[in-house]
Amino acid sequence: MYGVTTGANSPSARLHAIAVELAAMAQNGLNYATDRYDTARYVRMRALSAEVLALLSGVDAETFVRSLAAERGHATPKVDVRGALFDADDRVLLVREARDGRWTLPGGWADALDTPTQACAREFAEEAGVRVQVLRLAAVHDGSRRNGHGASPWHVYKLMFLVERLDDAAPRAGLDGETTGVDFFDCDDLPPLSSPRSTTEQLLMLRAHHRDPLRVPELD
Repeated sequence: MYGVTTGANSPSARLHAIAVELAAMAQNGLNYATDRYDTARYVRMRALSAEVLALLSGVDAETFVRSLAAERGHATPKVDVRGALFDADDRVLLVREARDGRWTLPGGWADALDTPTQACAREFAEEAGVRVQVLRLAAVHDGSRRNGHGASPWHVYKLMFLVERLDDAAPRAGLDGETTGVDFFDCDDLPPLSSPRSTTEQLLMLRAHHRDPLRVPELD
């Protein structure tokens, strides 16, 4: 849905950042406002944010209005979890996303009542068909800065973990309908990546953490 990516310093990226900030301000205002005139202003602010996002992405503005209106409470960044599994040859396991046909680390939004590590293991099993356990945290990235996140209306924090296998079952894609392929790749010879989800720089960073267990986590 939100597949447009732009350079970090481009006018489009700046407009996207403004739209996300306006959406968060509107959500917070609607959460706390008691005056009907203030409420009307925040609803209008939310609609303007949706209009900017629609212009940037080509997606109908009403789609963004519905997504933004579904949010309740104080606006906070969403949490995206990703797991990195390396084989004996230092190749990393990637899955091919059904939405854009590009490759990424297994992962996605953390669900309510999941711990971060449970969310990572669950997403890994659903997208790659592999049971894993989390070894350690490698990075906490601001996805809006590191990955662009295209026209997504959300500010995103990305938690990236190193994981290990719990069995020898062959990887299987498509168990959740969101992936169409799974394979191991050399980080120096990667397929086309779904950069809002995983970038080359992040995969190289994770390989460095895999090779050095004492490496300090990378924190934004």
